[in-house]
Amino acid sequence: MNDASLWESMGPQLWPAFWVTIQLTFYSAIGSLVWGTILAAMRVSPVPVMRGFASVYVNVVRNTPLTLVVLFCAIGLYQNLGLTFAPTIKSNNFWLAVLAFVLYTSTFVCETLRSGFNTVPLGQAEAARSLGMPFTQVFGIIVLPQAIRSVIGPMGSVLIALTKNTTVASVIGVAEAAALMKTEIETFSDQLFVIFGVIAVGFMIITLTEGAVFGYLAKRLAVKR
Repeated sequence: MNDASLWESMGPQLWPAFWVTIQLTFYSAIGSLVWGTILAAMRVSPVPVMRGFASVYVNVVRNTPLTLVVLFCAIGLYQNLGLTFAPTIKSNNFWLAVLAFVLYTSTFVCETLRSGFNTVPLGQAEAARSLGMPFTQVFGIIVLPQAIRSVIGPMGSVLIALTKNTTVASVIGVAEAAALMKTEIETFSDQLFVIFGVIAVGFMIITLTEGAVFGYLAKRLAVKR
C-alpha cells in the first residue's frame, strides 16, 4: 500500500474520530465532576453510612481496571439488565462508554478534591458551624469553592488522563481515534509508524491544549493566602 492510499482512507476519518474522542472527554468530564464532588462530600460527611459507602466505592472502583468497568457497563448493564440510553447500538455504546468513564474517573476527582479540602483553614469551617450553619452550607459555600480553586492544576491532570483513557471505548465498538488507528493498521500494516504517529500527534494536541488551559486557570484562580 502507498502513502496516497493511506491518506485517502485515513484522512476523511481523522476529524470524525477525534471529534468522538473530544465528545467522550467532554461528557465524561462533566459527569465525573458532578459525581466526584458528591463522593467527596460523602467522604467528609458526618453521616457514617455515607462515609462508608463513598470510601468503599472509591477504593474498589479506583483499583479496578478501566477495561473491566467499560465491559461491565456494556455486558452487565446493557446486555444482561437491558439498560439503554439511545435507540441505536452505535449511540448506546457511546453513552455506555461515557457512563463507564464517569464511574471510574469520578473516584480520582473525589480524591483530588479531598486533597483540596486540606488546604482550607479548619477555623473557617468551625466558625461557620458555630454560627449554626448545617454541613451542606459549610461544604457548599465555604469549603468546596476554595478546594476547587486550589486543585485546578491536579484536576487538569485528571482530565488529561481521562482523554487518554477514552481509547478504551474502542473495546465496545465506539468509533473514536484508537478504533480508527486499529482499523487502519489492519488495512495498511506496512504504514504502522505513520498511522501511530498521526494518532499520537492528535492526542498530543488535545492534551497539551488541556494542560495549557488548566495551567492558566490554576495561576489565575489560585487562592491567595
